[in-house]
Amino acid sequence: MYFSVLTVATAAVVLAATSTPVMSAEIDDRIESSFTQSFIYKRYLKDEKIKISSREGAVILSGSVSDESGRLMAQNIAEALPNIKSVENQIEITGERPAEKSDIWISMKVKGSLMYHRNVNAMKTEVSVKDGIVTLKGEAASQAQKELTAEYAKDINGVKEVKNEMTTAAAPEPETQTMAEKIDDASVTAQVKMALLTHRSTSSITTKIATKDGDVTLTGIAKNDAEKSLVTKLVAGIQGVVSVNNLMTVEEVKTN
Repeated sequence: MYFSVLTVATAAVVLAATSTPVMSAEIDDRIESSFTQSFIYKRYLKDEKIKISSREGAVILSGSVSDESGRLMAQNIAEALPNIKSVENQIEITGERPAEKSDIWISMKVKGSLMYHRNVNAMKTEVSVKDGIVTLKGEAASQAQKELTAEYAKDINGVKEVKNEMTTAAAPEPETQTMAEKIDDASVTAQVKMALLTHRSTSSITTKIATKDGDVTLTGIAKNDAEKSLVTKLVAGIQGVVSVNNLMTVEEVKTN
């Protein structure tokens, strides 16, 4: 009897020991697959030379991208995936690194911001910058979209002025189904994070982001109700966001 119990116990220990590496390997495979199948990777990063490897949830990103935004996108999407313990970003940048607030830097930031917002059309918007003054050209679907494009551009750090020379379509484009159901939660989280960091009005706000089936929950600290409302408004317009549950606390700044 004692021998039988001991044998069963030993077998259970051996089974547990052998199954754990298998489970870890499956999780790692899922992490690597989820990264390359994510909306952000397939839309923005598939032509870059990025490699991802995961070992028990510890991710290493390597390879190269053409600019800093691609490097940051890759890190944000990796950090937003389930079962991630850590992300080490070893990706190299092959292109030129423009100086902060230079015209090239501002242009990249404006174009990046427009990509995340579903209520504007980044593909049909031409952006040029001279001495911090942004000129927008291209075609907007409506006057409201034209104005919103300028609003987003104005909120980029370093922008002094926006000249909106966009034209509006003769006939408004029919409303199409949003891509919310097609965008994975990790990509939604990453886009929200990138957008909040890119916009001048929200870049310094401490915010944590969680996404479930496109429903975004925000926690963190806002200085006032207006700032909290601004975050909600900005996040609501991000591609893939179905709803926004803003649980940020308001802590008024005390002055002596």
